[in-house]
Amino acid sequence: MSGRPDPALGDFVAELASREWVSDIWLHGSLATGDHRPGVSDIDVVAITTRPLDASDVGEVERMHRHVESTWPGSALGCTYVDAARLSAPGARHPAWTHGRRVERRLSTMVRAELLDHGRTLLGREPAVVLEPMSRDDVRDAVRQELTGYWSWAARRPWLFLNSRHADLALLSMARARLTLESGQLVTKTRAASDVRAPQRVVAGLRRRRTGESRAVPVAPILAHHAWHDTRRTIHEHARPHRTSTSG
Repeated sequence: MSGRPDPALGDFVAELASREWVSDIWLHGSLATGDHRPGVSDIDVVAITTRPLDASDVGEVERMHRHVESTWPGSALGCTYVDAARLSAPGARHPAWTHGRRVERRLSTMVRAELLDHGRTLLGREPAVVLEPMSRDDVRDAVRQELTGYWSWAARRPWLFLNSRHADLALLSMARARLTLESGQLVTKTRAASDVRAPQRVVAGLRRRRTGESRAVPVAPILAHHAWHDTRRTIHEHARPHRTSTSG
């Protein structure tokens, strides 16, 4: 990480590292790449555990996260707790804390790609020592999984895009997806902002919100329209690998 350490992350890692069932703590996403925007970006953490978490452990996890949220409001720190014995099972679901609540979710192929690409070790081993390597085609497949998974689900619910934060995320995610599918390399949201498919006034508003020059608005119908349509278009164009013709 460049610059000063994030205080919310520092407090959280110090507390989490004291648990005997944690072997590794990794940071990925915007804070790891230097693209983090306070009040806009999330803090994304993965913890590898030496055993499955029991009810008492999960209670500790919830208390830790609620302490972070009360001490550092708006930090948006989330963490997925992955049992090392289930790390190689891509469909396995793990306890996680995200956006103020506990859920069960997979360690997605995209998160694995991010950890290998720019993951920062906060405790224990490097991600590359633990995770299977990924080729550029593997990274492209990870992008397609995101398009056919969450974003296809979201595209069937156009009302979600009325929230400006979700709409901004959609436009940036679609731009990142197209760039990554082209190169096989992950790019930051700041880099992707130059490739957002929307009118200039929409892109300008997105940039202002990312830099904190303006605040997110509860309902943004024009932004929602462009974000939803670009999501559907990107899924249609890129969710499946392109096949080359064998006829000649």
